[in-house]
Amino acid sequence: MSPSDRLVTAPLPPSRTEPDGSAVVRVLSYNIRSMRDDREALARVVRACAPDLVLIQEAPRFFRWRKKAAWLAAHSDLVVLSGGATAAGPLLLCSLRATVERTEDVLLPRTPGLHQRGFATAVVRIGGARLGVLSCHLSLQGEERFTQAGLLLEQLAAMGVTHAVAGGDLNDRPDGKSFRLLADRLQDGWAVAPWGGEYTSEPATPHQRIDAIFATPGVQVLGCGVPPLPEADVRAATDHLPVLAALRVPAEA
Repeated sequence: MSPSDRLVTAPLPPSRTEPDGSAVVRVLSYNIRSMRDDREALARVVRACAPDLVLIQEAPRFFRWRKKAAWLAAHSDLVVLSGGATAAGPLLLCSLRATVERTEDVLLPRTPGLHQRGFATAVVRIGGARLGVLSCHLSLQGEERFTQAGLLLEQLAAMGVTHAVAGGDLNDRPDGKSFRLLADRLQDGWAVAPWGGEYTSEPATPHQRIDAIFATPGVQVLGCGVPPLPEADVRAATDHLPVLAALRVPAEA
């Protein structure tokens, strides 16, 4: 499916808090290739998605990485939540709608000769809802990737929350065993409520879905997919397409 060949073009629901305290939350997952491309276009893409939570992969990790993360947050009308170099690349941004309960950056066991990987995690409250959040970028190597997918599930279970969202660059397709492991235990946003475009790599010729947003049971997925955005911006911003989801998170009991 090309960027212009969309399944659904109707807008996703806006962020809101329901009368019962449940929250409609817009979640964006995006590999930004260390902001090595057109960062003004990158900020425009993020702003256009109007997210409450942004799950970033390949955030800047080296010289002045905090300053670069702060620039992206400020130019996207967001704030830095957690992650970055301290999580080996995954980064979390959020809007002022989120009240932060706690954050944790997790470094994963590393196979010698391969890149260090990690998770950026947080627990936030939005409206009357309490939500665990995790951004990941899984390994290029199959066995290490499968182990990391299992650790992701363990990390969500250890966060002490009823509802959670996890997303990122899986380096795996839906028929791969790491992707399947996650989809068997969590809701794959695109599979549950497909919206927009499916394929996330690469912007010029999208042909595979290797980026995804997952939610725990009990979270209602209202729509999930690649949002319809100006092609010039998504091509200039980075080498992945963004994934946007609207989720209804029940109020905390």
